[in-house]
Amino acid sequence: MSTDNKQSLPAITLAAIGVVYGDIGTSPLYTLRECLSGQFGFGVERDAVFGFLSLIFWLLIFVVSIKYLTFVMRADNAGEGGILTLMSLAGRNTSARTTSMLVIMGLIGGSFFYGEVVITPAISVMSAIEGLEIVAPQLDTWIVPSQLSFSLYYL
Repeated sequence: MSTDNKQSLPAITLAAIGVVYGDIGTSPLYTLRECLSGQFGFGVERDAVFGFLSLIFWLLIFVVSIKYLTFVMRADNAGEGGILTLMSLAGRNTSARTTSMLVIMGLIGGSFFYGEVVITPAISVMSAIEGLEIVAPQLDTWIVPSQLSFSLYYL
């Protein structure tokens, strides 16, 4: 690794953390809503809200800081990363049968990744539009048409 690459490592690490938090960061929005309402919800009590927020915060810190920075970022294949890189690194000194299983698992993981990349922004936009119903109940009749128009426009 050259001196130029070492100087940019903190910037690349910060960018990677931003991508991971940006992706994972939308899930607590849905999680908190389901924890406080729904069939097994605990209600909107002060202790329940603080408990769930604390749990979500520490899980995000654990998953991103420990899992991604400690384990996943160390998997390096000539500067490349991601699930397919992990697959290629794991399959270097294995039998043909194990390599084929790793390829299948890598393709499944890649498929999940691409599916998640497509669906997360759509769910976020639709949830934001649904949130308008809470703020302004008179907009209830416009929720579904708005979601359809956004979906068709960005299709």
